[in-house]
Amino acid sequence: MNKAWLFCLALPMVAKAGVMACDPSTFHAPGLTIKSAQWQSPAGDVLVENCRVEGVLDPYEGMDGRAYGIGFELRLPKNWHHDFAYQFNGGNDGIVKAALGGVSSLIPSQYALNRGMAVVSSNGGHDQGQFTDMGLAGSSGFGWDAKARSLYGYEAVAKLGPVAKKLVTEFYGSKPEYSYGIGVSNGGRMAMVSASRFPTMFDGILVGFPGFNLPKAAIQHAWDIQHFHAVNSDLKQSLTPKDLSLVSHYILKQCDDLDGLKDGLIFNAKQCQKYVNLQDLVCHAGQKDCLSQSKVNALVAMHNGPHNSQGKALYSRWYYDAGIDSSSWRAWKIESPVPAWGYNSIIATMGASSLAQIFTTPPTKVEGTPDGLVQYLLSFNFDTDAAKIYAKTKAFPESSMDFMTPPDVANPTMSAFKKAGGKMIIFHGNSDPVFSALDTINWYNKLNQNQNGKARDFVTFYEVPGMPHGQGGPSLDQFDVLSPLVAWVEKGQSPSRVISQARANNPEVSKPLLKAKRPLCPYPTMAVYEGGNQMSASSFICH
Repeated sequence: MNKAWLFCLALPMVAKAGVMACDPSTFHAPGLTIKSAQWQSPAGDVLVENCRVEGVLDPYEGMDGRAYGIGFELRLPKNWHHDFAYQFNGGNDGIVKAALGGVSSLIPSQYALNRGMAVVSSNGGHDQGQFTDMGLAGSSGFGWDAKARSLYGYEAVAKLGPVAKKLVTEFYGSKPEYSYGIGVSNGGRMAMVSASRFPTMFDGILVGFPGFNLPKAAIQHAWDIQHFHAVNSDLKQSLTPKDLSLVSHYILKQCDDLDGLKDGLIFNAKQCQKYVNLQDLVCHAGQKDCLSQSKVNALVAMHNGPHNSQGKALYSRWYYDAGIDSSSWRAWKIESPVPAWGYNSIIATMGASSLAQIFTTPPTKVEGTPDGLVQYLLSFNFDTDAAKIYAKTKAFPESSMDFMTPPDVANPTMSAFKKAGGKMIIFHGNSDPVFSALDTINWYNKLNQNQNGKARDFVTFYEVPGMPHGQGGPSLDQFDVLSPLVAWVEKGQSPSRVISQARANNPEVSKPLLKAKRPLCPYPTMAVYEGGNQMSASSFICH
């Protein structure tokens, strides 16, 4: 065997090593600037060695004179499993979060990156650091630029997705075999928007507690604040922790055993709504554990959802569920732990500024102080202002319902996604205080109707009892929904029951449930106790 032949045998190894150089010069695309590329060792939630790439795509100057661009992070694991994941981020974006490909129900070992997937994350087309002059309204300040609105709503994914896949291919020397979209909250909205707008971009999409009707859900913020203010001008005192605990215990008393077992989890949420009447909690003479009529009125109005003066529903009804006394529910609706916000709730700060500057067209100028944001919600008119989520102008040619929601949101079919072979898994906590689980259920029921009862062929939905907006609440909030999605996409295995358990650091779960396991069942089935070991998921059937 001569030396020249040995040299030729070695060439493929040399070529591969060259392709996998973690260096800015490796990556190229029109409009792309690579800021850095370097190997990262495992640390914290990152369990694998990876090449971390930071860059900006398509920078421009906005109509408001500020600098915009799609900032992103791409992580490329050394031991790649030939899959790609786009991580859709939550909130108002504006920050490039670590590209790990995780959702709230997963533990780090289950994150996409740690499974060997290449993962990209972006800022949604804008940098929050550009808006520090706007005070607490800065997180939504990009709403004054029409293009930035579109990027936030869907265009950033349309632009970055193909480029990220190109960079993955340049790095590894081969294209990803499968592509996934992963997101919760606003990221869950973006996941559902992607399935409708870009039906061939992703083979599998994982959706958690999605705000797919986000402009409508934002109207709920004003509705809630006005009704809570009618109870007490100090919004933080409108409903006390004791009040919400009383409501939670009442709901459990009415509904806990409807699934066959009294354990603090309400799996039969649909039937539960028939047994809840908060008028039962109104104080009578001599009572102590009760609520004032004004507090009950506020809670009933909140659960009924916003309406205009003609009685037309502007968003959705909400489930009565045990997680109403969770710290998450309180932080979103009543009182946050943030001093800079004046301890006002999330809906009274981030929610208020988003409704004003992103979801109304044209954007509404709002004072970026705690009092200024609350005042905006208190003056919100459900006849004239609510209609602005559908409005367009010459400068803003897309309404917020246009750029924020799936194009077929009112009458979903997802036919193109289904035709492309796409698969989707959705999960939503029944105690979510931000996006109504009932809105997701209604969406799924419409999809199923439009698919002649066969939505389960490509979309599986799970309700999670007691879970608020992500982790927490009296819920079993740890469960793996990414593995069944991968198995569905890559092996054709349709998902069935998913086993849930309590997160070890969740203080809101009762001690008996800390070691319990329960199945989450594909909607419309639910977990029903059959008898036997109450701690074991095998004692429950999906019925």
